Formats: sequence, structure tokens, C-alpha cells
Amino acid sequence: MKIVRRGHLILEITYWVDRRLPVLIKCELSYSVRDPFAVSLILNSDGDHPVRWVFSRELLAEGLSRPAGEGDVTVWPEISSSERELVWLELGRFPHTALFTVHAGLVAGWLAETYLLVARGEEATHVDWGPLTLAD
Repeated sequence: MKIVRRGHLILEITYWVDRRLPVLIKCELSYSVRDPFAVSLILNSDGDHPVRWVFSRELLAEGLSRPAGEGDVTVWPEISSSERELVWLELGRFPHTALFTVHAGLVAGWLAETYLLVARGEEATHVDWGPLTLAD
């Protein structure tokens, strides 16, 4: 029997070069029980120069319903005029930021799958603390 320890979602995300210039790029959301507190967002995942951002799974989940995050990663929800739910992600620090939108339902569904791997609130039980502690 194979035990699933990772969750992936490959999708298109909209990169807002400016307010009038949206560009679709391929990306991947990734989760592993080996780092149960974090998710990875790999932008341009099949390109020559993919960019990886690692941030809190809790931040992403919180950003589905209200603004979340400070510093390098912020996430917030929006319902657009077309009634399609979106999640906004801003990566980086001013003045070097990149703004993205992604369909909230896809992110929520993927997050639900990650909670099947490691339940919310149970992340610490999946961390191997031995290498992280110093012996006397």
C-alpha cells in the first residue's frame, strides 16, 4: 500500500503586470507532510526559470475569507464583477512586488485535500523535532 505524503495542484494563475495587463502563467501549489506548516507556490512551473515561494498553509487558508499576511506574502479574497470568486496574492516587498489572482474554489479544494494529509492543528505532531533540538 502506498502512503500519500504530498499534495499538488497544477493550474493557471493570473499575473497582473499592471491594472490592464493580465498574463496567465502556469503554476503549481505543493504540500508535503515533511514540512506540514508550509505550502509552496511555484510560478512558471514548467518554464526555464521557475520561481518558488514558500509560506504558511494557515496564511493561505485564512486569505480565502479575509486579508492575511504581512511582509513578503499577503493574501485576500475578492468577488469580482463576474461573480467568480478570486483570491489575490501579493508576493515581495514594496517596491518589488508581484500581484496575482487565482480562482478561490480551486485553492479551497486543494487545501481541503492537504487537511486529509495533515489535519489543521495537528501539524506539530508531524515534525521530527530531534534534529532541531540541541543536545547538551
